[in-house]
Amino acid sequence: MNGILPRKIIAASISGSIFTIILGFVFNTLGESNSQGYLVSAITIIPVYMMYSFPVILIYGVSTSMISDKIGEFISKQNKKTEWVVSAGLHILFGSILKWVSFGASVLFFITDRLLRRRKPHYPWGQALKSLCIPIGIWLVCMGMVWAVF
Repeated sequence: MNGILPRKIIAASISGSIFTIILGFVFNTLGESNSQGYLVSAITIIPVYMMYSFPVILIYGVSTSMISDKIGEFISKQNKKTEWVVSAGLHILFGSILKWVSFGASVLFFITDRLLRRRKPHYPWGQALKSLCIPIGIWLVCMGMVWAVF
C-alpha cells in the first residue's frame, strides 16, 4: 500500500493536469470566434477547471483507483491477465458518476497509472510530492497569462 499510493498521486497529478487542459480547449464556454480569442478564453478557463476538477481527481480518483486495483487483484488471483480488465471496468464504473466528463477523467487516470506501473511499480513519496508541482505550475502559468492579458 505504501508504494502504491505515491504512484496513484503521481498519476492523479499527470492525468488531472492533462484533463483540465483538454477541458479548457474542448469546453471553451466563452465562445470566441477568432483563434486568438479562443486561445485566450481557453487559457482563462483552465485554472477554473483545475480548481474544481483536480481536488476531485486527487481524492476521489486515487481512492477509487486503489479500490479498483485491489478488487481486480482479488478477483483475478487465478488468472493475472484478467486483473487489468476488472480494474479497468471498475475505473469506468467509478468514473461514470458524472457521466461522460468524469468518464474521460477515469480513463485518462487508468491509462496514466498503467503506464507508470509498467515503467516502475513503486515510487517514493518525494516523487509524489514533487508531482503536485505539475498542476500547481499549470495553474500558475495560466493565471500569469490571464493577468498579463487583462
